[in-house]
Amino acid sequence: MLTNKQKSFLRSESNHLQPLVHIGKSGLTESVIKQIEEALEAKELIKVTILQNCDQDKNEIAAKLEEQAGIEVVQVIGKIIVLYKESVEKKRIELP
Repeated sequence: MLTNKQKSFLRSESNHLQPLVHIGKSGLTESVIKQIEEALEAKELIKVTILQNCDQDKNEIAAKLEEQAGIEVVQVIGKIIVLYKESVEKKRIELP
């Protein structure tokens, strides 16, 4: 579980990031979750965009992602979810 200080640090780190994964009409499918997990392993901190044609609620999607092993929801803002997961092999971000 991330502390408020760590979440604040990760939010500032995520400002310059472009969304890597887009959740569309089919919602949060297994293939989208796999894509998110692969992106997190490579980058540790990513943005996910929820497209307008997605029927699922953003908070519902964030809650489902947080149920996945080790994925932390840093922030949900507008249609963007910022996710963090410590990488096993390519640790890049040092949390305060």
